[in-house]
Amino acid sequence: AIGTCGIAWGPGGIVAVQLPEVDARATRERMLRSPGLLQCTESAEPPAAVRSAIAGIQALLSGQPRDLREVPLDMTGISPFHQQVYAIARAIPPGSTRTYGEVAQQIGSKGLARSVGQALGLNPFAPVVPCHRVLRSDGGLGGYAGGLPAKAFLLGLESDPVDPGV
Repeated sequence: AIGTCGIAWGPGGIVAVQLPEVDARATRERMLRSPGLLQCTESAEPPAAVRSAIAGIQALLSGQPRDLREVPLDMTGISPFHQQVYAIARAIPPGSTRTYGEVAQQIGSKGLARSVGQALGLNPFAPVVPCHRVLRSDGGLGGYAGGLPAKAFLLGLESDPVDPGV
């Protein structure tokens, strides 16, 4: 619905999901920079669990409510801190948001808010790890690797539309 996405998987689950870039080639190139993609085949028939993940992602991006928490992720090569941040983000229900500081507080200190933002900026699993649900303390969007219009779009699918200029 929003363009060509990419997905990569291995025996342990999904290793990367890439939201659309300007074209399919740029999407693939950005995805290949994800951690855990040391080797990648050109393409392969996805197994059942990956087909299910693809269907869920496509449904979400088409505006259908989906909770992607059941999608298996392979976080080999992802730092323990980032894994903590991603686990907290995955626990945020659709239609809800948290602030970077709230996520940091769950880890142990509001002082880690900037580190939380950096971890979410490197999220190789968007929208399966819904980093779009994490906002600035003033309610503003903050950053998003896919761009603020994409973050506003994803939030709008789950609740009231958000102005990307915020």
